[in-house]
Amino acid sequence: MAKRDYYEILQVERTATEEEIKKSYRKLAVKHHPDKNPGDKAAEENFKEIGEAYEALSDPQKRAAYDQYGHAAFDSRRRASGFHDPFEIFREAFGEGGSIFDNLFGGGRADPTGPQRGADLRYDMEISFLEAAQGAEKEVTINKLDLCEICHGSGREGDSKTKVCPTCQGRGQVVTSRGIFSIAQTCPRCEGAGRIIENPCKTCRGTGRRERSSKINIKIPSGVDTGTRLRSLGHGEAGIRGGPAGDLYVVLHVKPHEIFQRDGDDLLCEVPISFVQAALGADIEVPTLTGKAQIKIPPGTQNGALFRLKGKGMRNVQGYGQGDLHVRMVVEVPTHLNATQKAKLQEFAELCDENVNPMSKGFFAKAKNLFR
Repeated sequence: MAKRDYYEILQVERTATEEEIKKSYRKLAVKHHPDKNPGDKAAEENFKEIGEAYEALSDPQKRAAYDQYGHAAFDSRRRASGFHDPFEIFREAFGEGGSIFDNLFGGGRADPTGPQRGADLRYDMEISFLEAAQGAEKEVTINKLDLCEICHGSGREGDSKTKVCPTCQGRGQVVTSRGIFSIAQTCPRCEGAGRIIENPCKTCRGTGRRERSSKINIKIPSGVDTGTRLRSLGHGEAGIRGGPAGDLYVVLHVKPHEIFQRDGDDLLCEVPISFVQAALGADIEVPTLTGKAQIKIPPGTQNGALFRLKGKGMRNVQGYGQGDLHVRMVVEVPTHLNATQKAKLQEFAELCDENVNPMSKGFFAKAKNLFR
């Protein structure tokens, strides 16, 4: 399926300014945000597509590359790094803060005495190279603030009611005078809520939350790389006063592989061959992520020669195909020769003329001209 043009997605002209691009993104991102369209898969896909387009066009270097190469600028051979989580892009575009969703979807400034969204959490996870290539499911254990199992987040003991905080008289702030200045600070007793619970829950001491150990399953898609961030919805800290829970962001760190090196979605491995195989040619087996593959090396193969196995690299994490495996030949020079082997090699050398080693012939000819 062909990808849509980024400018078309954001509904802007190719000559649009950074401010026009950001303005259009903010409008479209709010319209299609999953929190505003619960259960709407189409809106979620649109939100991801809008985030990808904005990340490309809001960065001058990425935009220049896109204008020149189109979507090919971000394929496995050109791309320096993948696109980031669309929810993180959303937060960066609108600014940090727990009340961002209240401000956007609640129609006004968040009420400090009302429900508050729980904090987002970060978890750093180390995975193997093969897990990154093939995908995996992991269970993580984290300590976080969850809803109190006794009061279920209300912070109250039984049917206890709330009352106006006697310290701040319900304002949520206390004002202190220092000379000609007056300083307003959050009320230390009600913590800005303006009300306190008459009989707070003894288990959580009225906070409605308790620190507990939680086990969370994380699904890792194939093709991830170091720095990939996975969002686990609702697995951050519990909200306050009935507010929604935050999210858990899992940041991946991929262990290096003993054979394969990664470049975007492409892989590189070095395979040693004998100088006899290099000279006469041979069929050799090389490792891949899914097993073994055969490569036919022609006679006269030189050290460092590259062979490409199409589609044997990493899967693209966003589903845009699969990279290639590049196999570099390393011609191994024999060592620890016995007398018979040395004699045979000497005999072979005496049988060779300058046409056997054309590279050497050409090089020394150039060197001779250099010192005339």
